[in-house]
Amino acid sequence: SQTDSKAKEELSATARMNVAKSGYRVFSANSTAACTELAKKITERLGVELGKSVVYQESNRETRVDVKESVRGQTIFIIQTIPRDVNTAIMELLVMAYALKTSCAKNIIGVIPYFPYSKQCKMRKRGSIVCKLLASMLAKAGLTHIITMDLHQKEIQGFFSFPVDNLRASPFLLQYIQEEVPDYRNAIIVAKSPSAAKRAQSYAERLRLGLAVMHGEAQCSESDMADGRHSPPCVRNTSGHPGLELPLMMAKEKPPITVVGDVGGRIAIIVDDIIDDVEDFVAAAEILKERGAYKIYIMATHGLLSADAPRLIEESAIDEVVVTNTVPHEVQKLQCPKIKTVDVSMILAEAIRRIHNGESMAYLFRNITVDD
Repeated sequence: SQTDSKAKEELSATARMNVAKSGYRVFSANSTAACTELAKKITERLGVELGKSVVYQESNRETRVDVKESVRGQTIFIIQTIPRDVNTAIMELLVMAYALKTSCAKNIIGVIPYFPYSKQCKMRKRGSIVCKLLASMLAKAGLTHIITMDLHQKEIQGFFSFPVDNLRASPFLLQYIQEEVPDYRNAIIVAKSPSAAKRAQSYAERLRLGLAVMHGEAQCSESDMADGRHSPPCVRNTSGHPGLELPLMMAKEKPPITVVGDVGGRIAIIVDDIIDDVEDFVAAAEILKERGAYKIYIMATHGLLSADAPRLIEESAIDEVVVTNTVPHEVQKLQCPKIKTVDVSMILAEAIRRIHNGESMAYLFRNITVDD
């Protein structure tokens, strides 16, 4: 009987070891309370404990990560929400991924709801495509997969050498409109620029509402004066090659802001992916008020709300700003009661569960259009 019990103990120990090897762990790449909140919501939905790790800054501002448990042979999910100090958050993610890689983790999957530097995904002037650089750094650090949400440009997925699941927040924002916006049937979806028209059209079609597009700019920004719009000069350079005559280029000039579509007596709902500097949104709200809109909502996935955005929103004609919890913004909410939050931890938790179980991700994209 002692031999049998000993054999059973060995079998159970082996089974536990196999479960550990084939299991998965969820870590938070940031130890601050604001950033671990989303991680805790995800782990509660998954029914697992948050992995034991310590992430901190040393006195010389260097990032240090200590993983407090074995991860050998396991699939690891690193949740990283990007707070105001973006560069520190990136280093935390890179250092933690590399620590897990050197600890023999089987797969390292980054859950990065808001992907930083996603606006710098095109070459501008003499700059660089920083988003591509960051993708290469994440791959080098050991990440093998990324779960993110509403990338600024969907083509960013092509920068990575590993799979990227770009989830959508639109179902949650659409549900908010239907449940929390009174008389939403009298609303009209507004794109604050022609580049946002596809996203706005997707919202309008699913809500069976009208569409309006804003075009133009309030004033010429000083930063745009040296962007090459007046280059080449209007006078041909005769000192060049005699057979080379380039055509003159017309100076780029936007008209004053105009609204294509009737917003009079309607609720205007402006949709976008990121709300950071709110000057454009405030100017758009003023124009919509002048055109007769009696209520103005802003729906955005990522509420960065930098600088004095909360004060500007509070003093503006905007009635409500609705964002998701992909980025911590508790401080901004305390400063401005117009800011509301929609929880998207459900879809992130489901994505983690499906990836771990090898299930199809197509279910998470049902009724999602390409333009969303």
